[in-house]
Amino acid sequence: MGFAFIRPGTKIDFIGKRHWAYGISVILILVGLASMLMGQGLKMGIDFAGGVIAQIQFEQPVKDDVLKKSLDVPALPGISTQRFGDGDRDYLLRFSQSENADASQLRTALIDTLASAFPNNKAEIQRLEVVGPKVGADLTNKALAALYYSVLLIAVYISGRFEQRWMAGAIMAAALWGGMYLAGLTGLGMGWLVLLSLGITLVVCFILKLNFALGAIVGLLHDVSITLGLLSVMGVEVDLNVMAALLTLVGYSLNDTIIVYDRLRENLRAAPQSTMAQLINNSVNQTLSRTILTSGTTLLATLSLFVLGGGVIHDFALTMLIGVFVGTASSIYVSSAILLALGDVEFYTHRAQESVKYERPGENGVV
Repeated sequence: MGFAFIRPGTKIDFIGKRHWAYGISVILILVGLASMLMGQGLKMGIDFAGGVIAQIQFEQPVKDDVLKKSLDVPALPGISTQRFGDGDRDYLLRFSQSENADASQLRTALIDTLASAFPNNKAEIQRLEVVGPKVGADLTNKALAALYYSVLLIAVYISGRFEQRWMAGAIMAAALWGGMYLAGLTGLGMGWLVLLSLGITLVVCFILKLNFALGAIVGLLHDVSITLGLLSVMGVEVDLNVMAALLTLVGYSLNDTIIVYDRLRENLRAAPQSTMAQLINNSVNQTLSRTILTSGTTLLATLSLFVLGGGVIHDFALTMLIGVFVGTASSIYVSSAILLALGDVEFYTHRAQESVKYERPGENGVV
């Protein structure tokens, strides 16, 4: 018998409190949207926006406002400064790339500017990265495409795994891939293409009654939207590290959702006379010990990275910290609640009984 934090037979009414969770989610999403649309916006790092990033270290401490004012010169257009690590000697500088300037010219311009602005405080360039605008645009398109195709493949997997509708999922994926390709010929940007395709995916899942897949996709969109919104509020730049964290969170949240879905499917077979709300509550309570262990250890590891990992991995760890909280909650209050809203016990019991025909003995079950 495995160790469990939660006593067997625990009956916490998660579904009964779902409206509070809805309210919190709506508020967080609206705050994030307001920040992205009307506030400072979602700040894109040089990985996506293009430009120059330089890590410098002064011999003596320098004030933030003094540094920003001293480097606001034509040679460094759009300069922004950020403390890097502890103390006030290390900084990250970001500025736009001058036309027809290569890395050596940019380094020389930065060294000259620093020497002129701080003649008595020597500064050393420890790192200099240059990303052209075309490379940044290409990385942006690939990152958006990666997010979309990961969600689409997840929809296919969930449809087959829990509803044994592999063919419907495959047809949906092929149709959406073809539709996205054709829409790309119209000249729409990748951002609009991804939003359009996600909307079509949700509609197709609803029409085909792929409720498990629909619940998982809505949960993932919920997690990514809230995480990006909070990053925008905090002024965190979205770079490749943050994008890697978002893709990691998609997998983490999906894993949590699948555990709850799997136990729900077992309970549907064992107690089809119960209401859907009761079955979801029982499933969440039965997997609660596992959720606490998984989320708790992940949070401890991520918190260690956030506190001790240094400036390079700071944004990655922060994104993971936010996402673990949001992803754990969405598995209960979003992905599972979607099933409650879209179907009754009879509908899901039939799907559960159909899926057991395709499983190997001992495959189902949550340890």
